[in-house]
Amino acid sequence: MTEQKQELIPTALITPIHQGYSITEAVTEAKRCLQCKNPSCKKGCPISHDIPQWIHAISVGNIGDAARLIYEKSNLPAMCGRVCPHEKQCEGNCILNKKEAPIRVGKLERFVAEFAQQALLDIPTPPSEKKGRVAVVGAGPAGLTAAEELALRGYEVVLYEEQELLGGILTYGIPEFRLPKKSVMHELERIHALNIDFRPLQKMGRDFTIDSLRSEGYDAIFLGIGATATKRMNFPGDDLEGVVQSAHFLHQANLLAMGKISLEEVPVKAGQHVIVIGGGNVAMDGARTALRMGAKVTVMYRRTNVEMPALKSEYEQAVQEGVTFHWRTQVRAAQGENGKLKSCTAVSEAGEAQVDVDVILVAIGSEADKEAVQSTRVSTNEWGYIQTKEMPYGITNYEDVFAAGDIVHSPETVVLAMREAKKVAQDIDRYITAKKLITAASAPIAND
Repeated sequence: MTEQKQELIPTALITPIHQGYSITEAVTEAKRCLQCKNPSCKKGCPISHDIPQWIHAISVGNIGDAARLIYEKSNLPAMCGRVCPHEKQCEGNCILNKKEAPIRVGKLERFVAEFAQQALLDIPTPPSEKKGRVAVVGAGPAGLTAAEELALRGYEVVLYEEQELLGGILTYGIPEFRLPKKSVMHELERIHALNIDFRPLQKMGRDFTIDSLRSEGYDAIFLGIGATATKRMNFPGDDLEGVVQSAHFLHQANLLAMGKISLEEVPVKAGQHVIVIGGGNVAMDGARTALRMGAKVTVMYRRTNVEMPALKSEYEQAVQEGVTFHWRTQVRAAQGENGKLKSCTAVSEAGEAQVDVDVILVAIGSEADKEAVQSTRVSTNEWGYIQTKEMPYGITNYEDVFAAGDIVHSPETVVLAMREAKKVAQDIDRYITAKKLITAASAPIAND
């Protein structure tokens, strides 16, 4: 991208909304922790972080020890510190919520992770002797976690990814203002340091198959391909130019923020009226990103603000920034001229209205990429998600194929994908180790 094009990137698109703690602020916040004997914050954490322990380490200025404790449980703390739903997990369970002043666990985790990044405290060392080879398909949170865990357990790991860059939703889905890509890139560099072989622009079913991976001699295959297919509204006019999947818009906006495409390639422009359909976090991200592109933004949601699945904090920030919300409202049709969107029909309790609009962002959820999943020939449920078993954890109907993340559990959070991938990686290690022991035991004894 030329310097002229880079100058066109809206400043608000790449300006972080929250500043991190200084060391003084972090220590002050950590000292507020009551160090509960039965910490409810830990119970609220999907990976059972030893939260009081590493917060105590911060409170006495031992940031290195805090980093060690965090990385024992988390593979992506710089990400989780920013995008985890803390208000529903650790912070939401903090006993100080009774005083409406919970410990800012997420912000403290982010502080420690950033300190570790700058001080290079988080660079792991993989074993030199290899126990086997594993193919990991998908470089989002689940795939990255599985790749790191397996590499640290002594496996040669090859990571296949459909996109050009690692990270999945971390790189392409979450806006720059919420998750700066320089932080993501540092986490990826740390994982690269494990000598994982990265093969980009490789899509399951198009460029390789389970059988072709087997032919390359892998001891096991991990599927972390996510649930990347977006749901459509299927209303009259949904094929007009200007009706866009919010996930696609966020993808393009992130590429713009990284300087990889021009402003013209982003489907929202300054001065346009944008309607966002949906009430989840992707809808909030789409609305807030469109606002930063200079658009006027209206969110239309079929239920109320109490029922919307988006985090309360995300909704409140969207309101503060200038996003308008219409509750119990649905878009029933879109109208256009010469194939281009001009207006839509919106139905609410007040009746039916015709609304002028330039772009409609559809954010009603994502689902399994059925084409990619079907190419694996693994068993799926009625919604197209991969079915796995408990023993070994994450195994599919094929003994050498495992899976975790959104492709198994439907779209979830980064921390849950990470948790599941850690458990599966552990059992992949057990599976390969046991299989090799059985093979060795059954081999004929050579006569002297």
